[in-house]
Amino acid sequence: MTNKQHLGCRHIFGPVPSRRLGRSLGVDLVPHKTCTLNCVYCECGRTDHLTINRSEYVPVERIKAELDAFLSQDPKLDFITFSGSGEPTLYSGIGEIVGFIKSAYPRHKVALLTNGTLFYNSRVREEVLDLDLVKVSLDAVSERIFKSINRPHHVLKLPDIIDGLISLRKKFDGQFWVEVFLVPGFNDSEGELKKIRNVLSIINPDRIQLNTIDRPGAESWVKPVNKKVLTDIAAFLYDAEIITEFDSDQYNRVNIDDFCEPLLATIKRRPCTAEDVSQFLGIHVNEVRRHLYALIEKGEIARREMPRGVFYMKRS
Repeated sequence: MTNKQHLGCRHIFGPVPSRRLGRSLGVDLVPHKTCTLNCVYCECGRTDHLTINRSEYVPVERIKAELDAFLSQDPKLDFITFSGSGEPTLYSGIGEIVGFIKSAYPRHKVALLTNGTLFYNSRVREEVLDLDLVKVSLDAVSERIFKSINRPHHVLKLPDIIDGLISLRKKFDGQFWVEVFLVPGFNDSEGELKKIRNVLSIINPDRIQLNTIDRPGAESWVKPVNKKVLTDIAAFLYDAEIITEFDSDQYNRVNIDDFCEPLLATIKRRPCTAEDVSQFLGIHVNEVRRHLYALIEKGEIARREMPRGVFYMKRS
């Protein structure tokens, strides 16, 4: 299958190799960097539109049409995932989109990657109950650290957010995962980790995941946690899973003429190395680098060196 089916698609991207979910088709429901938080580590950059107001940012029928065009080709997927460059639960039509996928394409599993800040709203909780997996973030349980790392909209209150996560967990029948993103000097202290551990024991998720920065974040001063420290913290947080790089087989190869469109659609939302791109597009890494260099020369993308390698991203 080639990516010709992406032509005209603005709100779905991939499939991409996800470290969490395997081969995932992304669904991006909100404008770039429209979010309830402005996290210092966000791979999509700083938040342009900090809000808690939900809206139908894109007509529901347009999202359905793009999904229908892609899924009718019977692609090989592990998940359809609401994710992208903003907070998916800000999209007021997410419940209707979930219902459409479950009705028209029930063979596909559907996931939501969310910061979890809006689940204090009972309506938002109801809209996600039919999903197969919900992954939420919980980076801090102390207000000061929450504000320092996540830089929330001023209306959001951490106790309400935590209560919302607990309430959703009680009603949700699918897989419920919690990810903790560690920022050295902020949430890696013994005191804060004990508080996080206590809240995790109440939520009792199916899986706890531990993450640290390995691609460019919103703030250049954010550094990764030492591997030994990361391993120790994972053991303390109920043997949390440390998110590792996706190890994929070679998937369907794409027509090189269709290379730039899916590449740019993905890089816009998620910085990638040449090796990342090679894996999910099934193109030799040398060929990938040739096209990446051409896009840099055109001024369409930029590059930044990180400990894991050189990442390519949307030019700001």
